[in-house]
Amino acid sequence: MTDHGVFCYPWDVVGDPAAAERMAALGVGTVTLAAAYHSVRAITPHHPAHRVVEAHHAAAYFPVRPQAWHNRRLRPVAPSWGVPDPDSFGTAAEALRSAGLAIEAWIVLTHNTRLGLAHPDLSVRNTFGDRYPYALCPAHPEVREYVRTLVGEVTALYEPSGLVLEACGWLGFEHGGHHDKTGAGLTPGQRELLSVCVCDACARALGTTDAAVLLDPGHRPLLRAHRTAVIEELLREVRSVAGGLPLTLMATDSLDHTGPDVGVDVTATAPLVDAYLLKCWGGQDEATIGLAMVRDRTDVRLLANVNLLEPGNDDSAVLASRLGRLWEAGADGLRHYHAGLASSPRLHALRQAIG
Repeated sequence: MTDHGVFCYPWDVVGDPAAAERMAALGVGTVTLAAAYHSVRAITPHHPAHRVVEAHHAAAYFPVRPQAWHNRRLRPVAPSWGVPDPDSFGTAAEALRSAGLAIEAWIVLTHNTRLGLAHPDLSVRNTFGDRYPYALCPAHPEVREYVRTLVGEVTALYEPSGLVLEACGWLGFEHGGHHDKTGAGLTPGQRELLSVCVCDACARALGTTDAAVLLDPGHRPLLRAHRTAVIEELLREVRSVAGGLPLTLMATDSLDHTGPDVGVDVTATAPLVDAYLLKCWGGQDEATIGLAMVRDRTDVRLLANVNLLEPGNDDSAVLASRLGRLWEAGADGLRHYHAGLASSPRLHALRQAIG
């Protein structure tokens, strides 16, 4: 079977006895299922019991075992918004496997507003002294310990076919907040300026808290080297607890990028991962060219992240054409976002396009 998969939240499956078969009928072989996820308001158009889920804070959708998190400042919390199943990831995974689907555990690492608010000293701080509570800074050993334990627990409790890592690095200014009012008038350079972290850990490594200095062409290699060293160390630590499972990194091929799709040099980081998941959203030409450029730079497996929610993707012919271009550009597999969020016409279009 050609490698197609869909993203999914546990609440898309738990409580819906038809969900697993509905996803299997799409013609996909894999479900990328959220095990630890940030806050979100999500529509659930197919669920028989609800139409919207309001996840008020980042949460673990698996049991938080006290023995694993003893004496840790950073520890995940369970959902507080009425999820009746204390192991919704495990329940959803079992149902999906029963329908013949492989399960990738989708783990959001450094994006956690609840923990950032509780421990601001471990969050990203820009050069003006502003904290980004949604962004834990991976330069802190405590943050890397949290990530290592989070991944280790998913690995110990379940048997996924692989791990998909989101926010495996810094989140910068380019993160949408509730009722965001920050977009007007900022140049790309100003946005980049606001995305440089100079928290205590980063300032020690960089030797300065002046982002303008770090973004100067003469000093930018220092910032890139720091980011590379921290992300590579984080990946090595994840690898150490992953139990040999394949690691897929949500990534962008640019060390200057911050965000959920971490900015890396895909050539340098290649020995530490088994696949890159590249966001192919927005303009089709841009997505196809971007994927082809990464393909030219690495032999690592490339998965294209396709947004089913975009205009036109409810038409099977349009969607099939877009998917075909990504295959031709060098994709080794496709992951479709998102089986729980997409309407019935969009899921029908995906089923027809895959067929």
